[in-house]
Amino acid sequence: MELKEIATQYFTTFSNKDIDGLALMFTDDIVLRDWERSAEGSTDVLAANQAIFDAVDSIEVTPLALYQDLDIVIAEISILINGTDTLLVNDVLTFVDEKISNIRAYRG
Repeated sequence: MELKEIATQYFTTFSNKDIDGLALMFTDDIVLRDWERSAEGSTDVLAANQAIFDAVDSIEVTPLALYQDLDIVIAEISILINGTDTLLVNDVLTFVDEKISNIRAYRG
């Protein structure tokens, strides 16, 4: 599967608050860094995602543009929270064997 397709699947899985689905998409040693948190290892990254899911009624991630270079996908995304608040974010996703090994998210 093309990495941009996997990235799109990741955003859908995230929007569905599907923590089990996310677990299947991550390497064991995944690293997450965004403007509010950082986490290392699948257990901690999944816990960080679950905290986001618990804090909102709904979350919808829409990819606006995807760019790929080798094992990295850069995604310009719009995140709609609770149907009212929109965040514009750039995600940099690094892949190893078609699984996400690193997520760096930049707001704005």
